[in-house]
Amino acid sequence: MRKLSNHTLTPGSKTPRTTASRTATSRALAAAALLAAAGLTLSACGSDSGDKGDTADKVADVSVEPESKQAATVLDRPFKKPDLVLTDTHGKKYDLRERTKGKPVLLYYGYTNCPDVCPLTMSNIAVAKKDLLRKKAVSKAELDQLQVVFVTTDPERDTPKELGKWLKAQDPEFIGLTGDFSTIQASARTVGISIEPSKKLKNGKIESMHGTQVVAFSPKTEAGYVVYNGQDTRAEEYAQDLPQLIKGQKP
Repeated sequence: MRKLSNHTLTPGSKTPRTTASRTATSRALAAAALLAAAGLTLSACGSDSGDKGDTADKVADVSVEPESKQAATVLDRPFKKPDLVLTDTHGKKYDLRERTKGKPVLLYYGYTNCPDVCPLTMSNIAVAKKDLLRKKAVSKAELDQLQVVFVTTDPERDTPKELGKWLKAQDPEFIGLTGDFSTIQASARTVGISIEPSKKLKNGKIESMHGTQVVAFSPKTEAGYVVYNGQDTRAEEYAQDLPQLIKGQKP
């Protein structure tokens, strides 16, 4: 587990001095920038032609940053939980701060037509939950406190019904949110995640670009203090950290 400050990204602030070597410092700053600077965390999650079938020839290359090998980063200046009100899979208003207050949260931005990173990320979290119960690492009551929130980056296609159907196949307890794209995009920026509107390419395929981070929020402080690289983090790594995250502890 790597501890990293994101305070170096505050506009107008000075880069703090450390006793580490110049190379190590440069790498830390680069990693911090990847986590919090809008526009630098985008990945081509995939291109598709509008349906979920036969995606083998539609997967775009996923960009991998050089300093993204760690499963998670602990921030010493956590993100505030987004002040976000959207629509859930039942078509009802969902206030993120209000509904998740005092609960551990894993927040992820993605879309259901994604052929690679999004389903893998959600599946890994779902597998981790089942593994924890099987090993009795946490109680069912404790695990029920965990709120896994999936916010679509493709609200035009991800209606409440479509989003609910897709998430049910992953884990029926996952929470899906959809709504106005500009609202979703603005909320993602507050936690260092960049997303772009889906684009229809000349060949008819649809390309979506979004950051792949999973942000963990503490039930004690409501702050996002741990960031996972969704495209690289394995189920085993989530399972290892979740008992601590559920309690608001550092993994």
